[in-house]
Amino acid sequence: MTASTTRGKYNVSPQSKEPGDPDEGFLFLIDQGKVHFPAQYVALWERVCNKLESAGYGSLIPLSYVRHSPKLTKYISPEAAINLAACVSLAAIKVNRAAAELLPKASVIVAHELRSTAAFNSWMETIEELVQAAPESVLPVLERTQKIISTLTPEQFKSWVLAGLRSTGDDTLRQIQYFSFADPESEKWFRHEAGDVVFTDLDRRLKLYLISLWNLRPPMRDLPASTSPLSLRRISITNGVVRVPEVFPGFHGQQAENIFRAGLAHVGAHLVYSTKKFPLGELKPIQMALVSLLEDARVEYLAMQAFPGLRDLWLPFHVAKASGPKLVPHLLARLARSLIDENFRDRDGWVQKGKDMFFDSANDITDPAMCRRIGVLLGNDLGQLRAQFNAKTYVVEPPYRDDNMGLWDFGDQQGEEEDENGIFIEAMRMDQQEEQDESSQDQDKQEEDENSEQQYHARESTDNEERESEVAVRYPEYDYLTGSERPNWTCVIEYFADYGDPYKIDRILETHSELVNQITNLIQTAKVSLPERLHRQSVGESLDIDACINAVISRRMGQTPDPRIYSTTERKHRDLSVLVLLDVSNSTNDIVPHANASVLELEIQATSLLAYAMSELNDPFGIAAFCSDGKEDVHYYRIKNFGEPYDSSARAYLAGLQGKLSTRMGTAMRHAISELAAQHTHRRLLLVITDGEPSDVDVEDRKYLVEDARKVVRSASRLGIDTFCVGLEAGGENYLNGIFGKKNVAMIDKLNRLPERLPMLYLRLTA
Repeated sequence: MTASTTRGKYNVSPQSKEPGDPDEGFLFLIDQGKVHFPAQYVALWERVCNKLESAGYGSLIPLSYVRHSPKLTKYISPEAAINLAACVSLAAIKVNRAAAELLPKASVIVAHELRSTAAFNSWMETIEELVQAAPESVLPVLERTQKIISTLTPEQFKSWVLAGLRSTGDDTLRQIQYFSFADPESEKWFRHEAGDVVFTDLDRRLKLYLISLWNLRPPMRDLPASTSPLSLRRISITNGVVRVPEVFPGFHGQQAENIFRAGLAHVGAHLVYSTKKFPLGELKPIQMALVSLLEDARVEYLAMQAFPGLRDLWLPFHVAKASGPKLVPHLLARLARSLIDENFRDRDGWVQKGKDMFFDSANDITDPAMCRRIGVLLGNDLGQLRAQFNAKTYVVEPPYRDDNMGLWDFGDQQGEEEDENGIFIEAMRMDQQEEQDESSQDQDKQEEDENSEQQYHARESTDNEERESEVAVRYPEYDYLTGSERPNWTCVIEYFADYGDPYKIDRILETHSELVNQITNLIQTAKVSLPERLHRQSVGESLDIDACINAVISRRMGQTPDPRIYSTTERKHRDLSVLVLLDVSNSTNDIVPHANASVLELEIQATSLLAYAMSELNDPFGIAAFCSDGKEDVHYYRIKNFGEPYDSSARAYLAGLQGKLSTRMGTAMRHAISELAAQHTHRRLLLVITDGEPSDVDVEDRKYLVEDARKVVRSASRLGIDTFCVGLEAGGENYLNGIFGKKNVAMIDKLNRLPERLPMLYLRLTA
């Protein structure tokens, strides 16, 4: 269909050049676009075009729509092209004209990549959600459409957007930084949603791998956001702290996991065999690079003597070819391969010389000094060849090897003027000052890491509460909109509880003396344990086969058989552990009518009586409390730990509890469950006492934290941990039943009866 058309002031064919006048251009593009639509859609498309033109958005927005929307009919459908107009109008109203103008072009890119109506509609819905929730972030997202849509599916794109909205809250600046990839967390979650293997996904497994291989427990952290782009590609070791890239670009699936393992195995070899740092002295940059390369090869050689299988882990990443241009980075990669691959043949004289010098029988392979001596000589040879070496762009190869910054003693040279050597020092340095500032803290963290592989880090605290220390542990969080957990999304920080009056707890027991006597009587008959089979019983539910055989033998021998031929099961002792988790959010400060006390005070009274019952029963138990101030600061207070006596200190911590902040229940429960999982009893029970619905300052979707808590309860069940909730809010069963299950929730309608009912409830639960 190439027939010419006449509209307004011009007479052109569809192949003619678009007029420069906006009005004429608009009419021209309509004529051009109509040929792409089936006849039944032409009038409707013209109508939405005219509506955009008359809406007062300026000339560029309708021109962009008319120019690009017809292309959607080829890739998607005419309906998609027409529906796009509503989204363009929404962007013009809610965001700005630049975003509305860019949207049609971005939609064509998406349609070309997806070629699916359902997928395109899903992408469009996510853009509309972003327009409503974070309008200032729409333009940065549209500008990066090609990167996003070529990497993420529409479902992954939605999950990445939701992660950004949930992590940034209402902070417009943080939203813009996230969606423009200026925030390192953005790239991290982008890679995670794309299915790349991310360091935080493997953190615990890599620590265990390093322990099993080298019996080492160095603190491991992801690289700081301030790290240079080149350094972000390589592992770094500084002052015993191992910094790992969040992701190795270009590696996927099993290969990505393998490169993390290869890198950690290489790090372990350095920590074991690189016992001394090389003084920088007067070395040139190329000599420093060569000494580092040779030291990498030396420690790997020694490691492979101890663990020959490491060769199969490292060798696949050495891909240098024995040909190509004689550029210094290529020659270094070829030398690196020749030192680990005995089947690699490189005819280059310099590479062969390096290999011969390294494996010279006169060398002491256990002495790092050989690497400095050989590296200086090989560097001089390259200097005589006038080979060019750009220290600022050099990246260690192969990619699993570290950046070698930890091998060097820079001395006082980091303050000198930026000559060629200074450039190389800066190129190798990954914010060394920052690492040194953290090193003293990381030494303290190492001991904490040994105690718990789940622990993310521990640090010294100097906040206004004058605590001696804090422990921070990261946990995932479930997003019901995407149906998946985001790893390391939240952070539990263990704070020391305030020290109250321990005699307050004693006075509570005196005040409820009749209830204490009643609890004592019930304790005498309470039993719970793993059933124990008793053999040779006079009565029982089944025959004891061995006893029956002996009875038959006795009869045949003319003897009187033993009548005890039955077996039965019996619970002889209690065998359970309990963790009581108290909600101490701000709402617990509310005064309870007719009780002349706050919700928190009643919780303390009830827990005091419950603790008395558990201690009298000799049940292993712990008491903790929680509140929250956003996903990065979930407060967790240890009142009594398992294995510790319920003494005056525990009672003082219980008496000192104060209500504050919010209720991120799921994260606190994860932390409590990790502690319960370590208890070796027949039954493990998490008893949650709360007066409100899960909520937090950075979450607007009320269903989000409820669904996360429900996910935690189901995960606990798979671990063999029972969860039970005591609800203290009228109407709370609506959401608590959904979280814990109807049979695992007890609602206390009259809060002033909580101290009486809680111990009885516990005895009934564990009977």
